[in-house]
Amino acid sequence: MLSLHRRRSRLAIGCALVVLGAASAAPSWADPAPTYAELVARLDQTPASAEAAALVDAAEARVRQARVRSNPSLDLSAENVAGSGPYYGFGGGDFSLSFSQDLELWGRRPARVNAARADAGAASLRRDLALVDTAGRLALIYAEAEAAQRRAALAEEALSLSVADARAALALVEEGREPLLRGIQAESEAAAARAALDEAKAERDAAFARLNAVAMLPTPATSIDTGLLDASATLSSPSDREAPTVRVAEAEATAAERRIDIERINGRPDVTASVGVTRFGAEDQTALTFGLSLPLPLFDRNRGSIDAARAEHRAAQARVMQARQDAGADRAAAVARLASSASRVSAADAGVTSAEEAYRLSRIGAEAGRISQLELRTGRAALINARSAAVDARMARVRAEIDLARLEGRLPFEGSR
Repeated sequence: MLSLHRRRSRLAIGCALVVLGAASAAPSWADPAPTYAELVARLDQTPASAEAAALVDAAEARVRQARVRSNPSLDLSAENVAGSGPYYGFGGGDFSLSFSQDLELWGRRPARVNAARADAGAASLRRDLALVDTAGRLALIYAEAEAAQRRAALAEEALSLSVADARAALALVEEGREPLLRGIQAESEAAAARAALDEAKAERDAAFARLNAVAMLPTPATSIDTGLLDASATLSSPSDREAPTVRVAEAEATAAERRIDIERINGRPDVTASVGVTRFGAEDQTALTFGLSLPLPLFDRNRGSIDAARAEHRAAQARVMQARQDAGADRAAAVARLASSASRVSAADAGVTSAEEAYRLSRIGAEAGRISQLELRTGRAALINARSAAVDARMARVRAEIDLARLEGRLPFEGSR
């Protein structure tokens, strides 16, 4: 009875391994994604870039509008008409036609133009920053899809190794050199490897779905041939040029300062000149009329708006100081992370080489009966972890390069494309 149970258990193990092995050997078809360089060349088609470009166009349109003088006014008036006696009807009335124009004194129009130009300059810098941010987001999603693809391949290889080790363990069980428990444990490990492969494939599909959406690919991609994980990231020498975030904050502070001038000028009288002609109906004579009109600044001198503009300028200056401090600290941290990630990649690659050799020797020893199945499983797990750590190290390098590129105002991996 015990022998029959052992044979059934071994048969169950063998059937499970066959199923797992067939699943891992199933063929796959993949549509390669465009290279990162090709996607970067189409950055202007992304919604973020299009939005930033549209905002620049709007700011430049406001500059053109600021240069335009105000429209003149044409006024027609009639007096002493439709009355009684000599003022009956319209024949004896006085008619006046006047033309008035806002003089825009005190530098009103130049201040308006300067403020609009400052806003346009800030919008242009924000567009450049949006382009860098979009390229960084694209690089991160591209690298995440590549990393998910590698992890799925590692999970598939881990399943193959688990199945191979399980078959070897089953052979030893059949020969009586290992207890039946080893075969059951091997089957359990192969099933766990299969579940890990399913999870890795799901993560890969989700990563490529994000890439297809962000890159707006007309044909969905399911693989990456030339990616960013192995691209080299070179540390550039420090530059005296300010970080893009600092330049944007400085441009916004300049625009806020220009708005102070506008509010200060708005507190002065707005002078309007007029010229016209009047026809006096009773005498049937005409005469020219001239006039100037201006409000008396007795109650409203725009003090509140001036103080508000000054406060907004102080806030913008504070943002410049904060942006400069953050940029300096962030760049130092990004340089340190990029340097350490390069060392981490080298160490991870060395660990993979050592783990591969250790697992190879463990397989030889296990087949010869000199090493237990427990030691073989430990070597296999170390190999899988080492390869996964190598992918993680490369992702850390990609993130460090993206952060440093944003602080330097350039596209990630600009020198390696």
